[in-house]
Amino acid sequence: MPPRSLTSPLTRVLRPSPRLSLRRSPFQRRWQATDASTPPQPQSLAQRMWNSPVGVKTVHFWAPVMKWSLVLAGISDFYRPAEKLSLTQNFALLCTGAIWTRWCLIIKPKNYLLAAVNFFLGCVGTVQVSRILSYRRSVKGTSVGEEIKDTGKEIGDAAKSVGNDAVKSVK
Repeated sequence: MPPRSLTSPLTRVLRPSPRLSLRRSPFQRRWQATDASTPPQPQSLAQRMWNSPVGVKTVHFWAPVMKWSLVLAGISDFYRPAEKLSLTQNFALLCTGAIWTRWCLIIKPKNYLLAAVNFFLGCVGTVQVSRILSYRRSVKGTSVGEEIKDTGKEIGDAAKSVGNDAVKSVK
């Protein structure tokens, strides 16, 4: 060891004192924390579902379960005549299914149950919208493009009337 006068004050501060290094080995804490002798206990399916971040005790499980009722209602509408179906409602189901299916795969934790229900909701909406448009086309004798433009105008007029009603009610 160099004489004390040759060492800088910074080296003296950074060098650990002999008393501290004798108290505890630097690896002692590491070896105490590692216990490889007991492997983790395997969990049953019920325990894994209960402790999962998208498990039974979370909203990530119950929201998709309840949303299946929308899919079942849409499927039951397959038996209704197309003239009694709402285009705006079924288009909303189609858009909801498409948008939220993608969103469920982006969020953390990924919720595959919610993605599945939204996918099927979009499928139901697609089937119903195509049924409505083909029915309207057959009745009017127009093309699908013209029917979509007419429907867009109807929706725009309905939105304007709702806006006008809101303005009148405020006055």
